[in-house]
Amino acid sequence: MSAETSTSSASFNRANTTRHLSLAMAVTLLAGLSAGAVFAQTASETQIQPAPQTQAVQPATPSAPATAPVQPSATAPEQPAASAPSQPSSTEPAQAQPAPTQPATDTAPQPTQPVQTNQTAAPNEAATPIEPVSAVPASAEHRADIPHNLSPWGMFMAADWVVKGVMIGLAFASLVTWTVWVAKSVELAGARVRAGATLKVIRRAKTLNEATEAVEKRGGPAALMLRMATHEMQLSDAVVEHTDGGGIKERVSSALSRIETHAGRRMSRGTGVLATIGSTAPFVGLFGTVWGIMNSFISISESQTTNLAVVAPGIAEALLATAIGLVAAIPAVVIYNVFARSITGYRHLLADAAAGVERLVSRDLDFRRIPPGSASKPAVSLVGR
Repeated sequence: MSAETSTSSASFNRANTTRHLSLAMAVTLLAGLSAGAVFAQTASETQIQPAPQTQAVQPATPSAPATAPVQPSATAPEQPAASAPSQPSSTEPAQAQPAPTQPATDTAPQPTQPVQTNQTAAPNEAATPIEPVSAVPASAEHRADIPHNLSPWGMFMAADWVVKGVMIGLAFASLVTWTVWVAKSVELAGARVRAGATLKVIRRAKTLNEATEAVEKRGGPAALMLRMATHEMQLSDAVVEHTDGGGIKERVSSALSRIETHAGRRMSRGTGVLATIGSTAPFVGLFGTVWGIMNSFISISESQTTNLAVVAPGIAEALLATAIGLVAAIPAVVIYNVFARSITGYRHLLADAAAGVERLVSRDLDFRRIPPGSASKPAVSLVGR
């Protein structure tokens, strides 16, 4: 009985071992099949993924995306349908490996399509740079309102009425400057010549009457000094013998100083305009510049653009006002300084002439005091003392 019991237990153990082995083999087989199916699905997904990349390249041409997505949609459903049923039917894991080869053979022709789309996109991209050519007429039309004549006259005609008024005023001031320069230059040159000639006569003359007769037909302040001194001597002739002559000299000196002052004032007439133009013209031009720049900024805000072609003409017109102001002011200042020095020199000539006339008057008064019997005495020279 014990032998039969041991035999039956051994056979029972052997049967259990066989069942366990068969279950283990079945589990192993199922695990291998499931692993093969997962591997096949992942391989097919990795092979199908390049299709979206071709779609990303295709937007360059509108016609290419219509044909490219058709092929991935046809091949993608067929591959899972062929591979999914085939894997559970097979009992060996070796049959699951051909699944990755099918997407490789099916998707291999697909990369040729992106090449074609790139080739078709290249001519289209090469054709697109031609579009900026159409912007040239637009810019030309936009610049149609800009004055093409950027000369000073063209900018003056295109300027605002306030800036035009400033420019006209500065141009008139410049004209006045040059007119004063021409007129005063001629007047000052003639006055200096007459004063110099009269001064030479005064220096050569020995008496007042001799000098007056020499300049009888001449004009100018220096000749007028001689006539005024002679007239004063004639008026005081009755009292010369009863006075020391101090009153006569004082009256003659007063008359000569008045003549000199009047001549200098008359010669300086007109130079004050030069000083005014020289000091105010730059500021008037600056006012025109500020006004023009204000208009330029207003045009920028209205046109909503900062294009230099739109802004530059207005700024150039504004700066033209400053340029005209400087053109009017600089010559005015220079001419005024030249006239100031010339008038000072002219006054020095008149002062020398007045001093010479005073000497002649003093000499005549001294000669009148000499008694009639002493005229034959030799003259005593004071130069050697």
